[in-house]
Amino acid sequence: MGNANIRYVFGIAAKMGTVGIFPLEGDPVLFNAVAHMSQPFHPQASLQDWVDDIRIHRGPREVVGELVDRGLAASRIGLVTFSSTIQQPTLLKSEHDAYAALLPGVDFVSFDGHLQELRMIKSDAEIDHLRRAGRIARSVIDALVESAVPGATEASVFAEMVRTSIANGGEPNIFQLLASGPIEHPSAEIWHLLHGADQPMAPTMRPLSKGDLVVVEWHTKYGGYLAHTEYTVFVGEKPAVPPQLNRLFEVAVECLDASREALVPGNTMRDAWEAIRKPAARAGVNWVELGWHAMGLASPEFPTVVYEPGFGSRTLNGHGVGDLLLEEGMTVGNNIDLHDRTWKSDVGVMFADFMVVRPGGAELLVHTPRELGIGGSPVSWA
Repeated sequence: MGNANIRYVFGIAAKMGTVGIFPLEGDPVLFNAVAHMSQPFHPQASLQDWVDDIRIHRGPREVVGELVDRGLAASRIGLVTFSSTIQQPTLLKSEHDAYAALLPGVDFVSFDGHLQELRMIKSDAEIDHLRRAGRIARSVIDALVESAVPGATEASVFAEMVRTSIANGGEPNIFQLLASGPIEHPSAEIWHLLHGADQPMAPTMRPLSKGDLVVVEWHTKYGGYLAHTEYTVFVGEKPAVPPQLNRLFEVAVECLDASREALVPGNTMRDAWEAIRKPAARAGVNWVELGWHAMGLASPEFPTVVYEPGFGSRTLNGHGVGDLLLEEGMTVGNNIDLHDRTWKSDVGVMFADFMVVRPGGAELLVHTPRELGIGGSPVSWA
């Protein structure tokens, strides 16, 4: 996701690093990756037809030389690094100091926040990429459910999800938060079954058993654009599902439906987050995250709200964005992570779809099944 801003402006970027110049006048130029990745030519030149001038990235001095050649040595230049709702703008101090020393006459201005706002409303072309990412995500759900059977390891389930995403045209993007464990366990044990775990905590070589629960959050990526999905799978026969678990999943579906109705142009962020939380409040259940994060080339993007007001980071609890009006073309991934402390404090469900803000109700891009997954059994389309 560190390439989100540069990929938005230039259409391409390299994992090993890219610096771009986007002037008000003249053509853009990219300083891209390292020399051995650029022989006999820059492969990024074959992926788009917008940037013709792609060079090997050898450090700030050559970038500065180009700025000087263009007459920009005494200008005002916007610095765009990587930033997201939870990540502050990221630029190495040594790199910043090098540019400042080599260009003492330049007024450098941070432009990260402005560019993130520009990315907030997605074009039809961007949404089409997200639709394709959503279709890939739906195939990953099938892979998850089919592979989550007794005897399979967490690692094998995880790997099948990744394989399915790539085999269906997704860019390699190993963002999968997965956790599994027994629903019924000794009271002296505490399991992490309210939300998926990040690497290196997961995936493990632990084999799944009947009565286990698998909770997962993942992103599928097409053309740089990320679709968000969450789902829950029970390992075992459907009649063995605890009624409390079924109830939690039913409430999660109600929350999803409420968010779909509320994510419409003209509603405020506060209108929408209050709506998605009403079914959980009525049912008297608890939650880890209950809201959504905006997504496109990065996650989370602006505006995002997943926590209660006053809890955790201000960038995630809705601080300052409650009155922001939703606009058509915003794209968000739900976070519906419910549990019931009167039943179990360490077992819950995860559920989500990916939505586009539309008049009359949000457009769904994944069509996550509206029923709890049963490992090894096919799931129906929503």
